[in-house]
Amino acid sequence: MSRGMVYFVSQFSESLKDVRIRSGKKQKEAAEYLGLNLRTYQYYEEGRSEPSIPRLIKLADFFMVSLDELVGRDWIGR
Repeated sequence: MSRGMVYFVSQFSESLKDVRIRSGKKQKEAAEYLGLNLRTYQYYEEGRSEPSIPRLIKLADFFMVSLDELVGRDWIGR
């Protein structure tokens, strides 16, 4: 995995966990919404796996955030 990809996965997993906690939702709820088992969802938050683009979109919809916010992308100051 390239340095850029490692950074993305790390940033994404941190953002995903932060968004979920702010939403007040449980990991199990997110996993069920995506049609995944709990462990697979936990891998996303741990940075051990990353979702496909269609799953990213479903996650953004579930948490009612933009894709940029979900993946920790901030354009301010760039």
